[in-house]
Amino acid sequence: MPETNYWCELAWLPPGEVVAGVLVTVADSRIADVAPGLAAPPAGAVHLAGLTLPGLANAHSHAFHRALRGATQREKGSFWTWREQMYGVAGTLDPDSHRRLATAAFAEMALAGVTCVGEFHYLHHTPGGRPYDDPNAMGHALVEAAREAGLRIALLDACYLSGGIGVPLTGAQLRFGDGDAGRWAVRVEKLLDAYRGERDVEVGAALHSVRAVPAEQMPVVGAFSHHHAVPLHVHVSEQRAENTACIEVYAASPVQLLNEHDILGPRTTAVHAVHLSEVDIALLGQSRTHVCVCPTTERDLADGLGPARALFDAGSPITLGSDSQAVVDLLEEARAVELNERLVTEQRGHWTAAELIQAATTAGHASLGFPDAGMLVPGAWADLVSVRLDSVRTAGASGNDIEEITVFAATAADVHSVVSGGRRVVEQGRHVLGDVGAMLASVIAEVRGDHL
Repeated sequence: MPETNYWCELAWLPPGEVVAGVLVTVADSRIADVAPGLAAPPAGAVHLAGLTLPGLANAHSHAFHRALRGATQREKGSFWTWREQMYGVAGTLDPDSHRRLATAAFAEMALAGVTCVGEFHYLHHTPGGRPYDDPNAMGHALVEAAREAGLRIALLDACYLSGGIGVPLTGAQLRFGDGDAGRWAVRVEKLLDAYRGERDVEVGAALHSVRAVPAEQMPVVGAFSHHHAVPLHVHVSEQRAENTACIEVYAASPVQLLNEHDILGPRTTAVHAVHLSEVDIALLGQSRTHVCVCPTTERDLADGLGPARALFDAGSPITLGSDSQAVVDLLEEARAVELNERLVTEQRGHWTAAELIQAATTAGHASLGFPDAGMLVPGAWADLVSVRLDSVRTAGASGNDIEEITVFAATAADVHSVVSGGRRVVEQGRHVLGDVGAMLASVIAEVRGDHL
């Protein structure tokens, strides 16, 4: 088995410290050895300048939303008006255009240091709701896209059955639905079988939300996750209107309803979790449910600010996601967790840089079903993300503040090298696929058409 040696000027090693002169040996897709304390690169080693982190995990993505960037900023509105514009794009995609758009979106993520994406997938069928000849054609397109862009993927197939609590699917939503959770499970079972044994793909489950899955259907999705021991993700309390509707119908908050139907737990991730009560926080924390925060999307959609620190202190691991692709920059997502909290509390220092790196790496990968990633240790996935420390944003960093300047000043533009699963997909800031900006421009112009 051929080996490649990478000599890191600085590397972020367990238990969370910056170490100088680290030689990382990669064999196939795994790290074979980590040797610190080498003052200079040995002959033949690839020199990685700056700080090398484990690969970043984008724990919540809707790849096709990348086509919306910029087009939804022209007027006032809310999450709900933005959603109608999103439906316009959703109605245009077929397996081919979905694959090409996702490939470009995932390549943008790779340029930002992401090596694994959790794709929350609900574009299942043709517009109107008729299944494709292969009912998982749209899911396969996403897997192909991730592989081409150089990412591992957790394909989180979403059960989406209603357009609101007690409201049938209509319009663009028709392509999201399978009729009931039983038929959803039959389809996803075939998807799981298609990738059984494939190391770079994890097929997981998702409940779109309490708005989109009636309570009596939820146990089917939960049972699927439990039986196959796969991740289960769910949008939770992103909007106050969701909470109000849930309480009116079920006399329970979304978190409480999910708890009643055995959805919470260590394999589950609650996405957003913005508008929570103290009871909700306790239920999520005690069950060790992950919570994925998506700060750039939550501020873009005026969702509000969730109690991330309280959730973390209660026992919920925190992860990060780019969600609507308003920005693709996991470093920005990480620092926003702290900086947003400062605005609300008028105090600083809620999160350490090391805690935020942990959210972007180890915790994120674990929530996507890859617990052996996000760490620079022997046996882990060979994901190495190198960040410049000599750019105009990071110049001046000293040995005592490398973590801090990386989290609080660096951006995706400072990522210059990415090794993902042993494959070098970004070198000198350029993706192996070439001009990703041109790829994005071409496919976005096609899928937008006159819809935005």
